[in-house]
Amino acid sequence: MATQESRFSRFLDEFKQKTYESEFTKFARELKQQNPHLEAEQRKSRSIWWDHQQDLESLERAKESRVKQQAYVYQTKV
Repeated sequence: MATQESRFSRFLDEFKQKTYESEFTKFARELKQQNPHLEAEQRKSRSIWWDHQQDLESLERAKESRVKQQAYVYQTKV
């Protein structure tokens, strides 16, 4: 019985799908290995542009000052 199970497991191992890794994933992984400081720089840059407090008054003012656009901009108003 044990030999039958080992044959079966070897048979299954032959048909197991290898884990796929795209060329870009390989490139990104190797780039991060070569430049370990890269991720810290990415986080720093993100904090400059995205992670900051929102000014709610200016957001509300911008929302109120928006002019509604008609559905088809090239049609003359009737």
